[in-house]
This record gives sequence, structure tokens and C-alpha cells, in this order.
Amino acid sequence: MDKPVISFKGAKKIYPMAGESVEALRGVDVDIYPGEFLAIMGPSGSGKSTLMHIAGLLDSLTEGKYLFDGEDVSFISRDKQADIRNRKIGFIFQSFNLLARCSAQENVELPMLYRRPAESNLHEKSMEALRTVGMENRASHLPAQLSGGQQQRVAIARALINSPTLIMADEPTGNLDTKTGKEIMNTLASLHEEGITIIIVTHDHEVGQATRRRIFLRDGLIERDERQAQSSGLTSP
Repeated sequence: MDKPVISFKGAKKIYPMAGESVEALRGVDVDIYPGEFLAIMGPSGSGKSTLMHIAGLLDSLTEGKYLFDGEDVSFISRDKQADIRNRKIGFIFQSFNLLARCSAQENVELPMLYRRPAESNLHEKSMEALRTVGMENRASHLPAQLSGGQQQRVAIARALINSPTLIMADEPTGNLDTKTGKEIMNTLASLHEEGITIIIVTHDHEVGQATRRRIFLRDGLIERDERQAQSSGLTSP
């Protein structure tokens, strides 16, 4: 079996709050392997977003160990975190997080602008990413000229631009109607079929059913870990 792309051992995260300590994660052990398509689920306050933020190197552990691609990244510097994020992780957010004054293509190109040295084929790669999600004919449009589903497709293209090891999606259908949400999930399922590791944080059980593995958190601990041989898929009407 392949080595895990993500491995948590005794992962704890404690936040100081109003003079008290709040345990968001209370000792999580989990391995996620290359090529998986999984959902992290649980009620509000379960720790699912905290786990994703730490997995995506947007936050750090208080205690425990975190291995990413075999490298111990438990307590690395912010600069090192940023470098790994830029090279190996693509993010998709519920609110799209597109820059209002930049075109779809410019938004997709943003992660590559932070790479050193900058790549000479920037425009070709961004158009290829937009083509992958069926948005090449909207490359010059501003976010305000796009529907919610189109904005999320641009966000997916942005997540793909640096050929990441994995994609992390935080409630990627949360701001979309049911039909558009299904289309976005089908896009993510297609990317998984191409071999990309995809982790989705969601409270939507229908979204969870579309993945092949579901990790349920409650009160900062893994309540259960379910696998199925094949995702159920989400087909738009």
C-alpha cells in the first residue's frame, strides 16, 4: 500500500478562549492515502474545520504529530507551511474567494505568481485549468459577471493550477443551489477519477454519500470511519 499523504498521530488542538482552553481536537489518529476521495463530516463544533485547516497547513497542532507526504510538518515555520501549501495543496472554499477586480483567468493564475522562479507558460497553464472545468470561454469575465456555479468552477481551476498533491474543499456546495451543487460534485468526482486526492469538509450528507470514504467527527474525536467500494455519485437532473 502507498504511504499516507496525510497522517495524524494523537493530534490535539487547544484554543485559548475567554480565559479558558477549548479542545477542538482531542487526540485524532487518521491516515489518508493518495488517490482517496473522502469527506470529513460532523456537527458544528465537532472539529472538522480545525482538522482541515491543520491538514492544509493553515494552522498548527498544539500536541501530536502530523506527517504530510512523509515529512513531519507538525511544528514547522509559517514560511515552510506557505511553501508546501503553494506547491502541493489546492484549496476550494464555500465563498469562492475570488478577487473582484481580476478576471477569471487572472484569479486562476494567482497561486503561480507566488512561485519562484515564475513560470513562463503562465497563461497557457491557466487556460488549460479553465478548460478542465469548462470555463475557458469565460476567461475574461469578472466574478460579478459569473454565476455562483461558474465562480466555483473558476475556484476549482485555481486549485488545479499548481498540479497539487491534493485538493481540500471546505463546504464547496454550501453557497450553491442543489442542481449547481451536484454539478460541482460531479466535477470533483471527475478530478478524482484522474487520480487527484480530494478531501471535502461538509455537513451535507448527500455530498458525503458522493465520496468513497467518510470520517465523522464529534467533540474533537473520530466517531466513525466509513468506506465504500464506489461513490454513489451525484447526477444533475
